[in-house]
Amino acid sequence: MSVNGDTVEQLREHVAALHGELTRYGLVVWTAGNVSARVPGQDLMVIKPSGVSYAELSAQHMVVTDLEGNLVEGAHAPSSDTAAHAYVYRHMPQVGGVVHTHSTYATAWAARGEPIPCVLTMVADEFGGEVPVGPFALIGDDSIGRGIVETLDTSNSPAVLMQNHGPFTIGKDAVSAVKAAVMLEDVARTVHIARQIGEPIPMNRKDVDALYERYQTVYGPRSDSATSREAQ
Repeated sequence: MSVNGDTVEQLREHVAALHGELTRYGLVVWTAGNVSARVPGQDLMVIKPSGVSYAELSAQHMVVTDLEGNLVEGAHAPSSDTAAHAYVYRHMPQVGGVVHTHSTYATAWAARGEPIPCVLTMVADEFGGEVPVGPFALIGDDSIGRGIVETLDTSNSPAVLMQNHGPFTIGKDAVSAVKAAVMLEDVARTVHIARQIGEPIPMNRKDVDALYERYQTVYGPRSDSATSREAQ
């Protein structure tokens, strides 16, 4: 298989740096969790290796696999979650990045098998409604990947709480998937705290849809073309 060396090396550096964001935000411990990125234009992905601690992790440790999870380049075995990531890429062509963590509060919701309700504007903005729960599945084949795809196929959410396991997030690229993982843990913690005080107030579906639409299409830096049109 032909591999674009420059593209892969850049992705290795990029994915390695994003693993640093997982530790920065306290979403992982020791060797748990992983980030992957689709290699543009090729049926390949870059993913964290198995069993390498975050303290030691570097771009050179990142491995390249095909979208069946087979090792293509790298000196280490791919992550134990590789089959799940690969299944997502095969069945969701719009996805360019996948993240898995065991972040404390999101994983606590997964342990209960309970969706995170949409009771905050941040949940509406990023997740477009409740954060859903996916089915329990054992690690080792693509069962987890199937659960992710089947659950997110009918949801706006870029995050799924795999029952008795933990969260997986997706995005148009790896940065977007990491962002979703960070925001997921934040809302999981906030909603949990709110429930210790009383029952959170559900949001109206119409308001959720409006907030989600605005956040996904209007929020954030404007492009130069948009700015120039306003100036005319």
